[in-house]
Amino acid sequence: MSDGRGLPLAAELTAGETHESKQAESVIAWALAYQSRDGEALRVPQVLIGDKGYSVGRVRQWLKDTGIEPVIPRKSNEKARGDESFDPQTYKRRNAIERCVGWLKECRRFGTRYEKLAVRFLAMLQLASIRRYLRFSNSA
Repeated sequence: MSDGRGLPLAAELTAGETHESKQAESVIAWALAYQSRDGEALRVPQVLIGDKGYSVGRVRQWLKDTGIEPVIPRKSNEKARGDESFDPQTYKRRNAIERCVGWLKECRRFGTRYEKLAVRFLAMLQLASIRRYLRFSNSA
């Protein structure tokens, strides 16, 4: 999960065959809980932009229950419901996560998956994320 600037907010490591939509709620909840630890009021995002992989009823419902508007395109084999609208202009901002993932893959040790143990791979992800934050804070 990343913010609108392409900065990583949260990640969860799973087995390779696990679909990413199964961890959507826990990753978003973790990112929200982490934000609220600094004593400030919880800043719930207004929208969450996801690809078609997140077009699952329970994910959409969880987002609505949390007060987040889902901007997720429907799958071609999925029935469109009249209660939802899809905003293609907002969806174009999804490139922030693609830029974040692309940048993380440029970190050779992370991108080529040198680390075979999950705990070490997650540590490399965290180090790459820290590096991304430092680069972003120095350029601003």
